[in-house]
Amino acid sequence: MITVHHLEQSRSQRVLWLLEELKLPYKIIVYRRDKKTRLAPAELKAIHPLGKAPVITDGKTVVAESGAILEYIAEKYGAELGGELADLEPARGSKEHRQCRFWMHYAEGSLMNWLVMKLVFMTIPTQPMPFFVKPIARKICNTVLVRLIDPNVNTAMEFMEDHLAKHKWFAGDHLTLADFQMSFALEAALSRVKNVDRYTHMMAYRQRINDRPAYQRAIAKGGPVVM
Repeated sequence: MITVHHLEQSRSQRVLWLLEELKLPYKIIVYRRDKKTRLAPAELKAIHPLGKAPVITDGKTVVAESGAILEYIAEKYGAELGGELADLEPARGSKEHRQCRFWMHYAEGSLMNWLVMKLVFMTIPTQPMPFFVKPIARKICNTVLVRLIDPNVNTAMEFMEDHLAKHKWFAGDHLTLADFQMSFALEAALSRVKNVDRYTHMMAYRQRINDRPAYQRAIAKGGPVVM
């Protein structure tokens, strides 16, 4: 049986969603973030040297990195799928496969980098520091946000909004691994920009995910997706 080592409010939520869609039996071990640092606890290093989530164990097999985990589960347990999940892994060489591969890499290779930086630079001025340092820290962080981070986040938001205006799911007309991989990144993106209602297609996409019974079961077991 698969065991998911799940860190609260983290990328491992996407793994729970896939397992629920596949209706696979699994065990979940929930880890809590440090209340001050918001980092993962040291116990995770006993499972994988990096000490990060998500990590799964499947018998003697240990798999880290959410994208690699999704692919492992789909390859091992999703080969005979039919119905709505028949295109979880689109046929190689197809347009859908190229789209799926792109979004699988884009989620962590491009999008999350900017979203993490945005969270960090928004948080720094709120941390304890000498009173005379705070205005300097706030000015530096605001400059970095305005000149570097926000323009890249805005470009990403417009890119995703335009894509979802033309496609029901990220790889096309069918649910694929790309949607599981992008689900956390899209939630994080919508939580860190202003006036999210203007991204009507992204909001509609998020609602399609939230309406899925399997996604609801994953949330019930793993907790909220983002802080």
